[in-house]
Amino acid sequence: MLSRLTRPRAVAVCALPVVALVATALFAPLPFALAQPGMTANVLGENKGAEVITISGAKTRATSGQLRMTTIEATGPDTHVSLGDVFDSWFRTDRAVMPHDAVYPSGQSVKEIEKHNTAQMKESQDAATEAALNHLKLGDDKVKVTLELADVGGPSAGLLFTLGIIDKLNGDGAGSDLTGGRTIAGTGTIDADGTVGAVGGVALKTQAAKRDGATVFLVPEEECSDAKAELPKGLRLIPVTSLKGAVSALTALESGKGSVPAC
Repeated sequence: MLSRLTRPRAVAVCALPVVALVATALFAPLPFALAQPGMTANVLGENKGAEVITISGAKTRATSGQLRMTTIEATGPDTHVSLGDVFDSWFRTDRAVMPHDAVYPSGQSVKEIEKHNTAQMKESQDAATEAALNHLKLGDDKVKVTLELADVGGPSAGLLFTLGIIDKLNGDGAGSDLTGGRTIAGTGTIDADGTVGAVGGVALKTQAAKRDGATVFLVPEEECSDAKAELPKGLRLIPVTSLKGAVSALTALESGKGSVPAC
């Protein structure tokens, strides 16, 4: 014999599976990483007690101003990201929700990812050195450049490393600093031939730059729209596609002569 449920009891019984499904959705791991503005470092100075750029075999110059490489800080490759975490971050300008595979290589362990990021940083440093010395027409058999930046991986500091080497060796080529005494930040990969490439996360990097005192931000040209999306007030964007273009833009900005590109 079957007994009939009262309406309130029936609703309660039917609601239980729905509540369970919602709870599962809220707390189940999702294939996303959450990111926020990370640290920045002045490549013309020290980071964690060590000079970022050390040069031997050529005369260097004292510099003023700063060239700050920028980073984003993402949840770890094995961090549990739930639907609740995604909703919380989705509506914040200082957070970003990114596909996990866009931040970390798919199918790799934490140690493998760390090794991969370290290798990318080393390749970026080598390319930055070669691009800078090629730009200045200096032989890399005579000039030795050591780049050291603790706890940072990946290739996105390449452009700033290159500009830092050039500023330490040659400035703007006319006796002044490439920075013009400003705090300039930026991001972008670099190839040995001076090509600047996109990196991702620029909207968060502009926030980190502004937080740490930058007034100018160098951004790969193809990422202008992303950089403008949440651009902090008082931060000027300069789009670049090549090392030559970046140096020319900074020289024009410093001297007040010539055009400075804008997004």
